[in-house]
Amino acid sequence: MIEFEKPNVEQFFQTLGIQTFAVSPDEKQMVFSTNLNGTFNLWAMDLPHTFPYPISFENQGCQEVFYDKSGSFIVAVMDRDGDENGQIYAIPTYGGKVKALREAEGHRHDMPFLSDDSKRLYYTSNKENETFLNAYSYNLETGEEETVLEGKDAMVFLFDKSPEEKSFLYGEFYTNTYSLPYVKRDDEHILLTPDKDTEHTFDGAVFTSETVVYLVTNYGEDFSYLAKFDLESKAFQKVLQLESESFTDIVFDRESHTLYLTSEKGVQDYFYQFQIDSEKLEKIETPVNVIEKVIVGGKGGVYVQGSSPTVPSNIYKKTDRGWTSLTNYTVPGVAKEDMVEPNVVTYSSFDGLEIEAQYFKAKEENSNGHVIFWPHGGPQVAERASFRSLFQFLLHRGYSIFAPNFRGSTGYGLTFKRMVEGDWGNGPRLDNVHGIEWLVNEGHVDRDKILLMGGSYGGYMALLLHGRHPDYFKAVVDIFGPSNLFSFLDTVPEHWKPATKKLVGDPITDKDKLIEASPHTYLSTMTKPMLVIQGAMDPRVVKAESDQIVEALKQKGRKVDYLVLDDEGHGFSKKENEMSVYRKVLTFFDECISTR
Repeated sequence: MIEFEKPNVEQFFQTLGIQTFAVSPDEKQMVFSTNLNGTFNLWAMDLPHTFPYPISFENQGCQEVFYDKSGSFIVAVMDRDGDENGQIYAIPTYGGKVKALREAEGHRHDMPFLSDDSKRLYYTSNKENETFLNAYSYNLETGEEETVLEGKDAMVFLFDKSPEEKSFLYGEFYTNTYSLPYVKRDDEHILLTPDKDTEHTFDGAVFTSETVVYLVTNYGEDFSYLAKFDLESKAFQKVLQLESESFTDIVFDRESHTLYLTSEKGVQDYFYQFQIDSEKLEKIETPVNVIEKVIVGGKGGVYVQGSSPTVPSNIYKKTDRGWTSLTNYTVPGVAKEDMVEPNVVTYSSFDGLEIEAQYFKAKEENSNGHVIFWPHGGPQVAERASFRSLFQFLLHRGYSIFAPNFRGSTGYGLTFKRMVEGDWGNGPRLDNVHGIEWLVNEGHVDRDKILLMGGSYGGYMALLLHGRHPDYFKAVVDIFGPSNLFSFLDTVPEHWKPATKKLVGDPITDKDKLIEASPHTYLSTMTKPMLVIQGAMDPRVVKAESDQIVEALKQKGRKVDYLVLDDEGHGFSKKENEMSVYRKVLTFFDECISTR
């Protein structure tokens, strides 16, 4: 018999990803952004066949992609090296050179959609309004452009048009926990929820006719529900609410008069079909734990992109026999049963608040006894039951991982999500400390075998925990985390600044609180070995945030490794870069646990 070597970590590094996808109106072609060739490009499949072929060669990430109504061309939004300044391009369905539709160097273009006759392109941009954004209508035939909406007090985003293109759905976004849905009809701006003074959010809305809008909102409630608004009678009606579960997305199938709804509850997503005429709700089982995107094709086909802790992001089509996988991304050469599913646990924090966490326990034969504590990014997102190759390859090397959803995380209601606003460095920090204590008290780890790693807000929290509670940790990894809240507030993108001021604090009126919450305040107690990773093109947490903490610690004689990726932003768009980071993290942790 031939014997093969057991999987090594290099195989985990080779796991591929999918950013987004679209299906042609006749459902005969699917296009998706994937890194099959090492960098993200658009690839297509001629359905029902599932053999992919490349159609773009830009070697850049794609944030949004869709077909025009006739299926004759594709529209895509791509940035450059993760700078998040997406530009809008058209691509032939058979592939080739992209054609710029709207470009503005140094500015972003978001949420484009076309008129039904494909003559007008609608989109939102910060090119003439850095702080609050404007929405535009661009005539593809004449090249003329007009402003549809001007952001004045909050960021505006144009979402959709009515079937006859007489009205437009848009949102005003003040913070992550305060957003308002509107319809613009002629010169009238109609608020779709009962009032604007009660702070609430909406997570999507669709026209189901020229005069009726269905929307997902949490107005007056802690969890988001399905509501209906009649533009003629100006009547708001709550239609459907689930217990301790928030609807997060809504997609309308005009042919069957059906809404497809995604919801979240803790770390898990759920999927529903709601028949508008009968008001019948049906829960649909899916092959994934976390749903990333839903599309209803022109022929009524339902497509879902999603992942689970041991299965990377894939695209599936719903059939009479269940779900058919259109892509088949796995960890090369590693069986699903050789990976680790998390245990979902809860513990009490300092004030009695219940915190949910995922505990990934390394398999006994691999375990080295160490636990990596992972505070997630955001902070107003959550660590979901989705796939992270970073987690699975570290588990394979014997590291267990603990990922808490501290206060401020999504999936636990609006009240819980608001708890981080104006409190970046106290409540969430103590939630994490109590998570560490839970791990130790439950016998999951010895006190001298805890490592710390996080990215973005999680990187900030890793720095803060290191500075304020260094005795807990053996080593620390910070991936593009803010180190000084004053410089962070000054350098975030202009359209982030109003919301970030409420989320983090005001540099003048909250000066003392921001000093206390800034990792930079605690340089003297950051004594453990550190690895800092930063993308040079990062527009959210600029390189200077990492530069200053690394320089300050090195001046104190601390051991700090610093890896800068010149062609990346706030993440990894190129497989080679992602692999180099993962190798560096693994080497760093291995060296730290072998040092006595």
